[in-house]
Amino acid sequence: MSSEVKSSENIKSCIILCGGKSSRMGQDKGSMIIQDKPMIKHILSTLNHQINEVVIVLNDSERIGRYAKFIDPTDYDYKLTFVEDEIKNKGPLPGIKTGLSKIKGNYALILPCDSPYVSKNYINTIFEELDENYQAIVPYHDNENKLKTSEPLHSIYSKSVVPEIEDLLEKDILHIKGLIEKINAKYVLIDNKKIEKKEFRNLNRPEDI
Repeated sequence: MSSEVKSSENIKSCIILCGGKSSRMGQDKGSMIIQDKPMIKHILSTLNHQINEVVIVLNDSERIGRYAKFIDPTDYDYKLTFVEDEIKNKGPLPGIKTGLSKIKGNYALILPCDSPYVSKNYINTIFEELDENYQAIVPYHDNENKLKTSEPLHSIYSKSVVPEIEDLLEKDILHIKGLIEKINAKYVLIDNKKIEKKEFRNLNRPEDI
């Protein structure tokens, strides 16, 4: 897929969140070496030829400089940008807000930097579910409780949710499922057929590796 300029309606965007403290892992997760390369590069390779732009949200300029040393944007077919999180140490909601403010498209898939098992099939499938009548496309595990078993950090969000995020942050409500409750979300079942459960495995602790 070319990274040439497209209309905003046709741009597929992805925001990768790398602003966490990685306290449980004990070191920065995105730059950890997994199978001979930094964890985030597994995700970047999967996104190649699937989308048009990637925005990597990092928590400060020092980390941006560190990531820029081992990530070469010319290795990928999409436009790649590093941005600094506008609000520090408040979890993923500010990172989503920061990323959405930087994308050229109208929607973006959110991915955490510690999910190296996301596949090209998932990228294609979740974007196929995109419906402009909704503000988010949210995968979930259990019909009995869609919100509770949802995967909000592997979901697609519209730029239109930014005011909702700002409202939550002003109230110091940081739980991302609080956002999903407030917006018009389309839920997509993780059925181990079209979407497999293994896509959502992440690495939080040393024993997960």
